[in-house]
Amino acid sequence: MRVTLRVLAGPYTGREFTFDQHDTFLIGRADTAHLYLPEDRFFSRHHCLLEIAPPRCFLRDLGSTNGTFVNGQKVSEAFLRSGDRIQGGQTVLEVEVQAEQPTTINSFEAPTLTRPTVVVVECANCGRREQTEASDANEKMSFVCEDCREELKRQPQPVPGYESIKLLGRGGMGCVMLARDEKTGRQVAIKTLLPEVAVTEVSLRRFMREIQVAAALEHPNIVRFIESGTNNGAVYLVTEYVEGSDAARLADSQGGRLPYREAIDIVSQALDALAYAHSKGYIHRDIKESNILISGTAPNFTAKLTDFGLAKSFTQSGMSGITMAGDMAGTFAYMPPEQIRDFRNVRPTSDIYAIGMTAYSLLAGDTALDLGPHSDIAGTVKAIFEGQIIPLRQRAPEVPERVAEVIERALAKDPVDRWQSAAAMRTALMHAG
Repeated sequence: MRVTLRVLAGPYTGREFTFDQHDTFLIGRADTAHLYLPEDRFFSRHHCLLEIAPPRCFLRDLGSTNGTFVNGQKVSEAFLRSGDRIQGGQTVLEVEVQAEQPTTINSFEAPTLTRPTVVVVECANCGRREQTEASDANEKMSFVCEDCREELKRQPQPVPGYESIKLLGRGGMGCVMLARDEKTGRQVAIKTLLPEVAVTEVSLRRFMREIQVAAALEHPNIVRFIESGTNNGAVYLVTEYVEGSDAARLADSQGGRLPYREAIDIVSQALDALAYAHSKGYIHRDIKESNILISGTAPNFTAKLTDFGLAKSFTQSGMSGITMAGDMAGTFAYMPPEQIRDFRNVRPTSDIYAIGMTAYSLLAGDTALDLGPHSDIAGTVKAIFEGQIIPLRQRAPEVPERVAEVIERALAKDPVDRWQSAAAMRTALMHAG
């Protein structure tokens, strides 16, 4: 499968961009754009962003001045199909989607190369049959229907070998339960993930493999993964249970922000975990307050990073999140520019930015960017690329100047201007405080 963007008009007429794996593609007048259009004044610096996961292709306008057009219609976002044309100013791009052909093709039943194949899938829970899109008519799908997903969310399914105790939390992707290991008697946390769309066996295996890699990270400040698997069509993860809260809820309980010594202690422990993970070749990609679990009481907090590898796994098994709406705008505020432009090739400095944003939020009770109360994803992405950070001491004057400088350096838009390692940032933070 692959997606090709073909330039039909404009300064790059005849050029093609081909994608055979998940990627992002930025168009605009900024010199960091993948399609760089410095002479076309119709385009904004960061005009629109495409997320491509063959055969899917999604376009989002980034709050451009003159708008983005698909087949002559102005759009803020759109799923693109083969033959669709994207236009802005002098530049026109045509989308071509190619799906793999079966090895044997009946002459009068040849599948189209420009549309995903429609297949019938069976719910792994109730057996209901539904139609969905796939890249290959022979591809096996793991699928849970809408009704079963809702029922499973209301009544979390037990995992073999564990006794459910109580529901700890519920979200759009599933739920987290407190359970007891029947063999050892220890308490564990079980996160049950429910497929939102049909998932191929290949994608599911890749997802599980990434979770198992995360399990290899053994560090006192990283939540330990115990095992993972599937039950009744739902994917589950078993981890150690951290009795307490997370940094987001801890801050909320104190009026939205933490005393700077408490915040620095938590962030320093998270940086210690990151330094270890980076040394092993792993990047978190989704650092935020809710992914730092807290046990104990001040001044003896223990902080543990959780969800290592999950962001990468979700990215590989579906769209990365640029296609999503709602509270995802808040998560995007923690992403550095390069993670949005080229999320597959992020480096440890991307985690440095995210931990800097996390530290800022814990201290100031807000993000470092001026997003406004009703900012959407397009506005948030535009602020990430173009907006300047609000000085930390402007919002939290009690924070020592040297501490603020350490955190603000982590938020530099250019990765080379940030701390180059989690260990270096941790050392600077400890000395500054």
